[in-house]
Amino acid sequence: MSARSTPNLPERVGYICGRTLPPSMRDWVLRDLTGPGATRRYLLRILVPLLPVMALFLLVPGPAWMGLSMAALLYLPLIYFTIALTYVFRRNRLLRHGLDPELADAGARAKEQVQRTAYEQRHGRA
Repeated sequence: MSARSTPNLPERVGYICGRTLPPSMRDWVLRDLTGPGATRRYLLRILVPLLPVMALFLLVPGPAWMGLSMAALLYLPLIYFTIALTYVFRRNRLLRHGLDPELADAGARAKEQVQRTAYEQRHGRA
């Protein structure tokens, strides 16, 4: 029996909740954390499941704006810190799966290298 390279539904739910996947799925984890849409997936996994919890504030007696404002007082800082800690989260997940945490910003470093090479060619330093 060969090792699977993608997680099944229970493994994926566990991964979303913070569990580590088997080494055979490292390529999938790498694509998930550094590939196209990685930031969008991260934000959706954190922010969307909490919407029903935030909706519970609408059950507080009083005007609807009061429940919405209480939910906003919690949800807006959550959004801010979730975005601010995206890079840290991705590096930690890569490290926990036995991958190099420097891969979290490999795309940005490659783009900077292309810009640097173009700059050096334009200004005669290459």
